[in-house]
Amino acid sequence: MPVYNDDIAEIFGEIADYLEIAGDNPFKIRAYRNASRTVRGLGVELQDMVAKKEDLTGLPGIGKELAAKILEILDTGSSQALQKLQERIPGDVRQILKLPNLGPKRVGVLYHELNIRNLEQLKTAAREGRVQSLPGFGRKTENQILEAIKARAEKEVRFKLDVVNPIADSIQDYLKKINGVHQVVVAGSCRRSKETAGDLDILVTAQKNSPVMEGFVEFSEVAKVISRGSTRSSVVLRSGLQVDLRLVDRSSFGAALQYFTGSQAHNIAVRQLGRQRGLKINEYGVFKFDDRVAGETEASVYEAVGLALIPPELRENRGEIEAAREGRLPALVELNDIKGDLHVHTKASDGRFSLRQMAAAAKSRGLRYIAIAEHSKLLAFAGGLDASRLLAQIDEIDRLNDELQGLTILKSIEVDILKDGRLDLPDDVLGRLDLVVGSVHSHFNLPREAQTERVLRAMEHPYFSILAHPSGRLINEREPLMLDMEKIIAKASERRCFLELNSSPKRLDLIDIHCQLAKEQGVLISINTDAHRTSDFDNLRFGIGQARRGWLEKKDVFNTRPLGELRKLLKQTMG
Repeated sequence: MPVYNDDIAEIFGEIADYLEIAGDNPFKIRAYRNASRTVRGLGVELQDMVAKKEDLTGLPGIGKELAAKILEILDTGSSQALQKLQERIPGDVRQILKLPNLGPKRVGVLYHELNIRNLEQLKTAAREGRVQSLPGFGRKTENQILEAIKARAEKEVRFKLDVVNPIADSIQDYLKKINGVHQVVVAGSCRRSKETAGDLDILVTAQKNSPVMEGFVEFSEVAKVISRGSTRSSVVLRSGLQVDLRLVDRSSFGAALQYFTGSQAHNIAVRQLGRQRGLKINEYGVFKFDDRVAGETEASVYEAVGLALIPPELRENRGEIEAAREGRLPALVELNDIKGDLHVHTKASDGRFSLRQMAAAAKSRGLRYIAIAEHSKLLAFAGGLDASRLLAQIDEIDRLNDELQGLTILKSIEVDILKDGRLDLPDDVLGRLDLVVGSVHSHFNLPREAQTERVLRAMEHPYFSILAHPSGRLINEREPLMLDMEKIIAKASERRCFLELNSSPKRLDLIDIHCQLAKEQGVLISINTDAHRTSDFDNLRFGIGQARRGWLEKKDVFNTRPLGELRKLLKQTMG
């Protein structure tokens, strides 16, 4: 691909930003900024100057070192100097720089003082009041940061998995039917099971004369064709989701899949390992000088740099490189490991189907047990159960269990955690249940200390079993509660109770890093659907994806246990 002046100017600008964040030599920073301005303002393309063998050092501010870097960028499309800086300052600090009034110096303070590497960490620090204490910031700046992050989130359309995954499945099925198509794989954040996606990347291999590109742009859901080429096409669907299709040669399919799956931070780390071995890694393969030595499969790419194949969900540069090198990658939990669902609603509260219908739907998906956890009386608008209605449901469950074959219904309640940490039903009723699921559904805006104390007090209750959707967030709709999750996880470890990973695509709560922290402290995670409809049991796959991002193995998940073992663990928690 040709490299233009704007591309080179952008790279020089990025280098200057990273150098300033790192607190490097100001003269060096100024040199890159001046070079960026010079290159961007040229009336002739540098690639044309090089083709004519013109001397680049005759340009204002371009010495031998910068001229050499220009030649490198024109030749490779990238800069080793920039890659080294990205490795030195990991994360996504460039996204922070895009916020108003946050230049490289301020971002450097955030990075060095609070170890902030991305927008999510910045948002958390600002919400907790830690930013205003830094020199040169203050409360006003902190509020401006939160407003800017909110505005940016509203501007950037991100699609939840229940939108993206069915589209991806549909396009895959469609493309596989086109003549000459061999492989169709979804890459990008969708393959890594990120909770939202901004677009969809799809790779295909096909025979030389396959009409796959023509067929792709004629897909029934396409609203706009952005570009159409022989090896790459881009469209926007009626949903607003952009989809990019790339036709890849079989010999480089593994390298392309690894490259386009990402994440960027992970790929940079892999390329760095390659450079240490004298290898160049890109989307076309792994090269030793001009010879391709690997790339047909993803496994061959990782093997070339001395690593085991890393599951896509782990590719975030959060320790997976070291784990792969040392042979300690986790055997991640899989969908068929799940034996039951411990958070299910029926039409007795705000569900849409009867107890019998939900049981049949769960059994049809291979589950061996479910726990019916209706809302408690505080949520009157959701048909929450008071003590008498709950006792009546207990009797109904006993009767149905006498009839059922192959599935057991456990008795539970999704009891509200009140503002003061008490539970919304009396102990003599809670003591009749197999397990108690506790949730926050009110007073979302309590200060961090008060909100944390509220939840900790509820977890101390002798009948408390599982903390449901712990952060209370709704993706793209509601911010998480102000909670000290380290204290919550420590309490769960102390009490030997459990934390839920809610599989609803609007929640996916616990988040991945908290799953990993819980795993490290021996806290078992219950992957539940919070099902309100029979079809909601299918959302388990989203929860599994989130669990895998959190490094969870089968042994780390509570409801991978057979019913007998599950009951024993519950008895240790309740009463």
